Amino acid sequence: MAKDTRGLVIVISGPSGVGKGSVNKLLIDRCENLEVAISATTRKIRENEVDGRDYYFISKEEFEKKITDNDFVEYALVHGNMYGTLISEVNRRIEEGTNVILEIDVQGGRSVKNKFPKCVSIFILPPNMKELAVRLNGRATDDDETIKLRLDTAESEIKCVYDYDYAVVNENLNDCVSKIKNIIISEKSRVKRQDEIIKKLLNGGTIL
Repeated sequence: MAKDTRGLVIVISGPSGVGKGSVNKLLIDRCENLEVAISATTRKIRENEVDGRDYYFISKEEFEKKITDNDFVEYALVHGNMYGTLISEVNRRIEEGTNVILEIDVQGGRSVKNKFPKCVSIFILPPNMKELAVRLNGRATDDDETIKLRLDTAESEIKCVYDYDYAVVNENLNDCVSKIKNIIISEKSRVKRQDEIIKKLLNGGTIL
């Protein structure tokens, strides 16, 4: 039976410590035809990393040229290195029928929506701010001042949740992943993604 063969662009955002990485890892394991987009970066390749598998490792000059050429869906400076998601990378995946996850902040999410209006945007919420603080402290990677900054940033990010299509609370990891998986399945049947099929039916064609 004919169907919409293009993949979905799925934006996953949420405050630091909410569990985005854990959610995405389980989603990849449990969903068919779902991948995380490979980012380009200017940082040096690390041992055991493979160019084109972990990142696209490029020079600062090449990265800046791609910015000028508007080749990125979104990009950011992180700890002195540039990271960005290539439009060509996303287009290649969705044209092949692969659903692509972009794990990015709220600013990057806006950029994705501008370039891929049919994207599915999902914001992951903590059950409460106290629990978010517990998770941040539990990582044991930041000092008290940094944790406070992350919590302050989280409050401002959560205010942007109304810009997203869906909000899912990550109180229980398995439940959160199941809800997002169901969102992805449902989105594939949205009317706006069935233009080709609908036009064939209206023109007396067949979808078989």
